[in-house]
Amino acid sequence: MGENHKNNWPVWATEPIEIKIPDLTWLEKGTQEVNCLRENLSPFGVSEIEHVGSTSIPNLPAKPIIDMMAKIKTYNDLEEIIESLKPDNWNYVPPELDGHEWRRFFVKVKNDRRECHLHLMLEDEEHWEKQIKFRDKLREKSNLAKQYAELKRKLAEENREDREAYTEAKTDFIKSILESE
Repeated sequence: MGENHKNNWPVWATEPIEIKIPDLTWLEKGTQEVNCLRENLSPFGVSEIEHVGSTSIPNLPAKPIIDMMAKIKTYNDLEEIIESLKPDNWNYVPPELDGHEWRRFFVKVKNDRRECHLHLMLEDEEHWEKQIKFRDKLREKSNLAKQYAELKRKLAEENREDREAYTEAKTDFIKSILESE
């Protein structure tokens, strides 16, 4: 996508990366968002919703964006799901813009800033278990969470204006955690 195309994007789509000190309200906000999504998405057969990502790990610095995953049997009702989430300020990001065919991605926006992400995945998607495993390992081992926090701060400084580069630069660390026992 060219730079001209990005000029037409909403403000939240290109906001810089900011890592914030841990906030105890992130866990509560995650629970609230999971409950709201459960109510909204249950008519579409959503079987599980999890708060994942850095805001789900106590005492971990993070971008102040609540990441959630939801499992669904099929994407057949995607248009209806998009419409049902719009009143709560959820914006659908199609796979051709998101760059990840394995999920359907939504961003909840408040005051032109990302507030939450929703990763809608099919029931047999392998990324589901990886996200849970990574979250749980960081919750269990504070030394890993501390290493991850240091890496995130460094990468956020280096890639402040490039979310994709920031995310990609974390890949090796995440793989090492997933491959460890």
